[in-house]
Amino acid sequence: MKRLLILMSLILAGCATTADPPPSKPISVPYPEPVQARNGSLFHTQSPVSLFADQRARQLGDVLTIRLEERTQARTSSSTETSKGTEISLPNPTLFGAPVTRGGNPLLTTDVASDNAFNGSGASEQTNQLDGFITAQVVDITPNGLLRVHGEKRLRINRGDETIVLTGLVRPQDIGPDNTVPSLRVADADISYRGRGQLGQANQQGWLGRFFNSPLWPF
Repeated sequence: MKRLLILMSLILAGCATTADPPPSKPISVPYPEPVQARNGSLFHTQSPVSLFADQRARQLGDVLTIRLEERTQARTSSSTETSKGTEISLPNPTLFGAPVTRGGNPLLTTDVASDNAFNGSGASEQTNQLDGFITAQVVDITPNGLLRVHGEKRLRINRGDETIVLTGLVRPQDIGPDNTVPSLRVADADISYRGRGQLGQANQQGWLGRFFNSPLWPF
């Protein structure tokens, strides 16, 4: 009896818990070593703060804001039409100079005609748009001076979780005076926008519907 109560308690405890989305794995960034302060001077060449340059991201660990301005539009159409006609005619042969007949009707006369036609057409159109802002961090600097950035933003609103992840390469020349850069200037951009929770589940098709719409269903 005691074991049964313990087992029921474990089952109820497991049903009561809800699985939260797994946290993202943090990225280890090798920050530059802090510069030691020097006495007797207000400015020195190794100071991280420049008196003549703006504070744009240029070192490991710096942050910059990416303006998401993604708009894609694709349209395609195709049309195919084929036709083929075949006609074969074999006259009634003769045997010993006389046609082969039965009851006055030729037996071996053959006429074959075939017509095949195919007509198909298809069209597809897709439009996507993503606007917003995400702040990314410089995680690496390539040998030619490009900044490899990575940023992630997670929002939990009501009963849904929204996650935006961006990685790519940024040229320091493309960073504006306000330390922002449009996403159109990010090379090798990998932008992921996904949602989880009740709202995301409501927008997903069930497994049975996905099966009937898959190539596995022949009809």
